[in-house]
Amino acid sequence: MWNYAFIDWQNLHLWVIADWWDIDLSRFMIYLKNKYHITKAFYYIGFQDTKNNILYNDIQNAWFTLVFKQQTVQALSNKKWNVDSDMIFWVMKCLIKEPTQFENVLLVTWDWDFKILVDFLIQEWRFAKILLPNKRWSSNLLRKMPGVYRNFLLNIKHKIKK
Repeated sequence: MWNYAFIDWQNLHLWVIADWWDIDLSRFMIYLKNKYHITKAFYYIGFQDTKNNILYNDIQNAWFTLVFKQQTVQALSNKKWNVDSDMIFWVMKCLIKEPTQFENVLLVTWDWDFKILVDFLIQEWRFAKILLPNKRWSSNLLRKMPGVYRNFLLNIKHKIKK
């Protein structure tokens, strides 16, 4: 069983900062590979500028595939990158273009925007799991999903924390 992961950086980052800890991206990737058999992990982030080259390098050095969303000046000033539609598009693109390269999809996000995608993937037997920050920082629709389809990052914090 080989799976792909799709990670919403802003959701992950905002939760980690709000909870006052820092994620070790290499440990996180090792966890994803060992626990969920991830062969590709796409890390979605809004491109700001070269000021964030250290962050971008850290993400790539941990073997994540960095996927940038180009931003307007207004979006940059609001720090709202809204990569949700890009992630949904990429999941569907991978399902169409690479259907035999992986079995299931793992998502790391807390947005309810993904509920329709999750429901579709479950129906098609292509869903591995959604990793949500915790019960407080997760969409009500997603945290009420059966436990077989979700896990909380708070439960593995000790494994992926710097």
